[in-house]
Amino acid sequence: MHQGIYQIAENKPLTDTVYQMKLKGENPKKILPGQFVNVKIDSLFLRRPISVCDADDDSITIIYKAVGKGTKELSQMKEGTLDILTDLGNGYDLALSGQNPVLIGGGVGVPPLYKLAKELIKEGKDVTVILGFNTKEEIFYEEEFKALGAKVFVTTVDGSYGIKGFVTEALKDLNYSYFYTCGPMPMLKSIYKNTKTSGQFSLEERMGCGFGACMGCSMKTKSGNKRVCKEGPVFVKEDLLWED
Repeated sequence: MHQGIYQIAENKPLTDTVYQMKLKGENPKKILPGQFVNVKIDSLFLRRPISVCDADDDSITIIYKAVGKGTKELSQMKEGTLDILTDLGNGYDLALSGQNPVLIGGGVGVPPLYKLAKELIKEGKDVTVILGFNTKEEIFYEEEFKALGAKVFVTTVDGSYGIKGFVTEALKDLNYSYFYTCGPMPMLKSIYKNTKTSGQFSLEERMGCGFGACMGCSMKTKSGNKRVCKEGPVFVKEDLLWED
């Protein structure tokens, strides 16, 4: 874990409710795909955990949905600095991907898959990405994934763009070696039931501290109780206590 002060370089809307913030500051340790940061907002006691979309030695990009007091306040910040804890959680394990992994994101579960796709493609993997949204108006980052060299499918529940239905509609006819996913729990459980290989799930949970001290985000797994913020947020399919 690292605590640092980061300068807001950009904070712009991607949709009516989703924002992209770029931050400048030193990252003493490489941020891995699937890790998250904890952002301090002055008016609130608890920090806000947000997945990392992209990062390098001196910058971090986060994408978040303005839904509560904290994220709505964050969306109004155009300049200044933020106190951020970085290098939190365990990220995705790229070594298990095989040659043609599929990355499946729903809504604001899409951002952590961007850095993952970038690094898998750098390794020469043939990456397919499925992005799931409710409507055309909610879609973001389709072109950014395509620019990396990934094959991209977009699904919308109302059929206003791409494939009509849920992400499993795009998944069912694909051949893939492994999967990585992040999104709302109903989507994750559907993917759990409808995938033919092993894979990794990034889970969301209410977090008090974000680094394992408060035990507030503990969950039961096949290998015992684990903290989503510390042993997660990424868990392998075989460790989850979800019904097949």
